[in-house]
Amino acid sequence: MNTDKNPVKGAHVFSVAPMLDWTDKHCRYFHRLISQHALLYTEMVTTGALLHGDHRRFLQFESVEHPVAFQLGGSHPKDLAVCAKMVEDYGYDEVNLNVGCPSDRVQNGRFGACLMAEPELVAECMEAMRQAVSIPVTVKSRIGIDERDSYEELLRFIAIVADAGCRTFIVHARKAWLNGLSPKENREIPPLRYDMVYQLKNDLPTLEIILNGGITTLNQAEEILKHVDGVMIGREAYHNPYLLADVDRRFFAESHEPKSRHEIVMQLIPYIQQQLKNGARLNNISRHILGLFHGEPGARGWRRHISENVSKPDADENVILDALKFIDQ
Repeated sequence: MNTDKNPVKGAHVFSVAPMLDWTDKHCRYFHRLISQHALLYTEMVTTGALLHGDHRRFLQFESVEHPVAFQLGGSHPKDLAVCAKMVEDYGYDEVNLNVGCPSDRVQNGRFGACLMAEPELVAECMEAMRQAVSIPVTVKSRIGIDERDSYEELLRFIAIVADAGCRTFIVHARKAWLNGLSPKENREIPPLRYDMVYQLKNDLPTLEIILNGGITTLNQAEEILKHVDGVMIGREAYHNPYLLADVDRRFFAESHEPKSRHEIVMQLIPYIQQQLKNGARLNNISRHILGLFHGEPGARGWRRHISENVSKPDADENVILDALKFIDQ
């Protein structure tokens, strides 16, 4: 069924990484206010959660989030195919298979980074998902796992999955240790190997290769784009979200001026009001915006005021508006 038409073609130039417990719908709505074009990803959601849980809670999103991709975790081809179809039916622009998460919980479910040891199974999953949907199906992986971290093994993994029809690979340029390191340590301790990702693009030029890992500035992203097709930024975009303000101009040839931080807050207020009416707690939204004034005068007061007042019984959008008073004081 997959026709390889890619409604997000070009959007992979710059994307915000899927981050568990962070890139929920509130975070993505906020990020979209800052950048109109960066490709946004959901948190990883397991096939079990969609098939046996409240799938609406995981799948619902705001139309303004486009382009937006849904990341799935799983290793059963039929389950992944069913879930990919659910993702497509809800209107997402892409479905991404997680082959990079190293947590114990993920390993126990036989998915995430441990699947790098089973490229043939990943290829089966890819084929099943592609047969089920017409939106792009992509893979996010590491450069290797444990002692299986040679370039030859990485190249073999990518080639086998590409033979099943995957054209876009997002590669976190660190290997993962499946035992002995926490997920946090796996994001920091294994050394970055950009050279291996660059070599992939050189050896497999017809594939779209996106580099993830350790990118903290837009200047750095521009340098990396000399070697690959796209960059994906994770934690820096979360802790310092105004980094995204210049993305449209620098990576998508937009001429409009970036919004100011104050403008972003004011545009977020109607969304907060609506979400509170729908039963959301203010903290569900406010936790994502604490870093908006990162590095600016008054940033500490902004964060402190929100943190100290967000859980009060009468907390509403005025907590955020009052926090603005600490900026530029």
